[in-house]
Amino acid sequence: MPNIAFEPCIPTRGTKVPAGSDFHEIKHDGYRLIVQREGKRVRLYTRNGHDWTDRYPLIVEAALKNRITSFVIDGEAVLLGVNGISDFNGLHSRRHNDEVQLYAFDILALDREDLRKLPLHLRKNNLARLLARRPEGILISDFEQDEIGPDLFRKACEFGLEGLVSKRRDSPYRPGRSPSWIKVKNVRRQEAVVGGWKPGERGRAGQIGSLLVGVNGPEGFSYAGHVGTGFTQQTLRMLAGRLEPLRQGTSPFATEVPPEHARAARWVEPRLVVEVAFTEWTKAGRLRAASYKGLRDDKDPAEVVREL
Repeated sequence: MPNIAFEPCIPTRGTKVPAGSDFHEIKHDGYRLIVQREGKRVRLYTRNGHDWTDRYPLIVEAALKNRITSFVIDGEAVLLGVNGISDFNGLHSRRHNDEVQLYAFDILALDREDLRKLPLHLRKNNLARLLARRPEGILISDFEQDEIGPDLFRKACEFGLEGLVSKRRDSPYRPGRSPSWIKVKNVRRQEAVVGGWKPGERGRAGQIGSLLVGVNGPEGFSYAGHVGTGFTQQTLRMLAGRLEPLRQGTSPFATEVPPEHARAARWVEPRLVVEVAFTEWTKAGRLRAASYKGLRDDKDPAEVVREL
């Protein structure tokens, strides 16, 4: 395989399915992965280049079963729940790593040929040929074409799916944020970086009570609110173990933290990225009713900014 850095193409966040898009893909709630195979060697890389090959054996096995021995594909690592819908909490728990499959939506290289300059519709054709035998562990992500996008999004909402990614059929695959890929979510989610935590009280005494989180903005690392729900006991223990080595004596936030949250706060280096669900952004730039959904080890804290 040529010495190419396969940096992923990232969709731009939108508020509605755009007019003029040609492909509409179901947005699965999982971890973005680039799968590279060269001969008998397979590697799984997150969007930030972390090697997760040992984490998902079913995906590796499926890649090795393919008759084509040199390819690079892009997709989402997904754990399906009993209802057939992606289960991010189960994925995040890592208790079911051997069941995680890849929903592939793009191909970047095939037989040592770089395909990224090709328009999307030709890359889709190449991907379909590569995965024609549909090995267990790697599936082609569902998509529809043309004007059905808004109707498909409504159906995705009815079934509790995360949303859609709409793409232009003539778009090449370019690294970084792309205006040709538009992501529209069913529920409001936001990635945030943990800058501290407050000790719990009453039933949560001696544990984390809430996380103090922020995002990167014009003023630097800015306080974006606290997250006090969505935790299991196992999650609280895991977060405590991850945050304790990051303790520091001062607040990492460039903006003010309200006194009621700053009081008794335990500050940490802003290295840990979490995903939260929330109802809205307040006028003060805070997440309202934020609930913890999972840890995002695949995300770079420096890239976390406020989304729409």
